[in-house]
Amino acid sequence: MDHLIDRAERALSLDLCDHCLGRLFARVDTGLSNRERGESLRMAVAWRRALEDRKPLPPHQRCQICDELFEMVPRFAQAVVEKLRSVEFDTFLIGTRIDPLILEKEERLWEMVGQDRAEPIKAEMNQEIGKAVQGMIPQEVDFSSPDVVALVDTRFCHVELDVSPLFIYGRYRKYSRAIPQTRWPCNRCRGKGCTKCNNTGKMYQTSVQEIIGEPIRKWAEGTDHFFHGMGREDIDARMLGNGRPFILEVREPKRRRLDLEALENEINMAGKGVIDVRDLRFSSRDEVRRIKLAIPDKEYRVRVQFESKVNKEQLDEVVQSLKRIRITQQTPARVAHRRADLAREREIKGLVLEEFDGSSATFRLRTEAGTYVKEFIHGDSGRTIPSLAERLGIPCSVEWLDVIEIADQN
Repeated sequence: MDHLIDRAERALSLDLCDHCLGRLFARVDTGLSNRERGESLRMAVAWRRALEDRKPLPPHQRCQICDELFEMVPRFAQAVVEKLRSVEFDTFLIGTRIDPLILEKEERLWEMVGQDRAEPIKAEMNQEIGKAVQGMIPQEVDFSSPDVVALVDTRFCHVELDVSPLFIYGRYRKYSRAIPQTRWPCNRCRGKGCTKCNNTGKMYQTSVQEIIGEPIRKWAEGTDHFFHGMGREDIDARMLGNGRPFILEVREPKRRRLDLEALENEINMAGKGVIDVRDLRFSSRDEVRRIKLAIPDKEYRVRVQFESKVNKEQLDEVVQSLKRIRITQQTPARVAHRRADLAREREIKGLVLEEFDGSSATFRLRTEAGTYVKEFIHGDSGRTIPSLAERLGIPCSVEWLDVIEIADQN
């Protein structure tokens, strides 16, 4: 204990407030606040000096480190509470900006008495404002994933809010073969607007993302939205069956308590005949990571045209040979301009002939995630081996393709 009092007495060669004195010993114990710890140490130093018949410490007047900054905590807390009225939230956290001159003085004090048990003033100010704010509002402090962070600039008593995104999970079905999953910027102007895109900045006038995202953004009073899908289908492919999981991220939302049932109805009315959604619920950034990393099997229905008549017996034999088989796919020619030219192995896990009329057929197939189904049908000029076309010995083309199941719930 004596060595702590020795160190406190050295620190008190400067005029320190109890906060700045106690903060030097913040890691000694956890049962006291820095102010209480500083008050105790100041008293211990005074008693020892009295016992040793030494001159008393001069009375505290103004802290030479923080300039009595902690007296401003109630004002900072009130400013935070007023600022927080502009957004809906359930959890919050406080951050601060401290005058650099104060930080320099604190570092010089550490050099003088040591910092091995000290806590920075920024950490204590965050705690003190946080405690004061918590006493004024019903919402809780959350250190890991707060809805909003209130950043207090202690030089000007100015508060900025860093509002966490709002995440909403759902599943969508797409009935159109003419819209992309996400916004597609014009490839000439890159979104700025030009004659090619009629100054819209987009290659397609709408998308799954926009039909879902705009109503949610408006309800949440956010600034923008981002779409995180569990994979994506081609523009000309429908997404049917149980729908594709997605999470819609809304940036800087002012409202978080949305009526998701009403929102689902509004989206489905706006997207009637084009897309619909179901199972909307609130989500998180962690679930976004899980969705982006998921690799579920997928089931498809595909309509195939044969360049010449096909014998049913031969087709049945080919289907049997391709039912459970590993294929090698070089990056398809249609996407080679934007993806690395790699060879990948994928598994065809099931193949069933559903309809056949001699010159065309409908198949249902189940594949490993990442399989290029169109290329498995036509072979992509030998870049996919084996393929339906290769096994039949005639050119095949895809008339249409539907995704009919995302097997993420198995």
